[in-house]
Amino acid sequence: MKKLLTILVTLILAIGVVGCGGSGSGTATPTQAAASDPADIKAIKDRGVLKAGVKVDVPKFGYRDQATNEVDGFEIDLVRAIAKKIFGDETKIQVDGVTAKTRGPLLDSGELDLVAATFTITEERKLSYNFSDPYFVDGVALMVKKSSGITDLKGLDGKKIGVAQSATSKAAVQAEADKLGIKVEFLEFATYPEIKSALDAGRVDCFSVDGAILFGYLDDTTTILPDRFAPQEYGIASKKGNDGLAKLINDTINEMKSSGELDKLIEKWEIK
Repeated sequence: MKKLLTILVTLILAIGVVGCGGSGSGTATPTQAAASDPADIKAIKDRGVLKAGVKVDVPKFGYRDQATNEVDGFEIDLVRAIAKKIFGDETKIQVDGVTAKTRGPLLDSGELDLVAATFTITEERKLSYNFSDPYFVDGVALMVKKSSGITDLKGLDGKKIGVAQSATSKAAVQAEADKLGIKVEFLEFATYPEIKSALDAGRVDCFSVDGAILFGYLDDTTTILPDRFAPQEYGIASKKGNDGLAKLINDTINEMKSSGELDKLIEKWEIK
């Protein structure tokens, strides 16, 4: 009897060892998968939410509905796609409003994981931030009052042009003005609604920013001139050193391009 018990115990232990050894060759557990994440992705997962800087004053791209206080738009949909890639759940996002002047510092401080806010990719900016491949290409444009009679950039000789602080619009328009041999004066504003108000009030003669942004402010009293300057490639920015996140963002954008999902979103938001 004692001998039989010894044999049974030995068999049970043997089965246990085989079982433990077999589990190592199967599918990775969630804990094992999480352990393989880059540190920056793991930090986001541990927090439970993706923090994104977006525009809240650019219709179609990122705009806050004054009635509901909800922010939505093309770039918010991009943030949702990235969150789905990280969490498997597109709702795990926290979006914070940024301007051309504040988006960089908020990334630098670590308050944001990424910025999807009509952020133009430039060689200078790539020295400070990781950028995804472009998800939209636009050009700097000009909006004027219909009553002004202005039909092109030459007509703005000696006039005032309103631009956003820290945006690329000023340099683009100045370069074209120099080519034409005309003089223009720039007034810088913190937000796009402020520039539009200045145009309506006659404090500036022109509102200049990327064409797709201007279309969101077009009304019966204004017109957008056909001129387009300096192609503006929009990319999603993340902090230098967060290379795992940068790769995930870029993979997501390129997968959306390949699948046609990016074009569907542009069509959904009627972006021109």
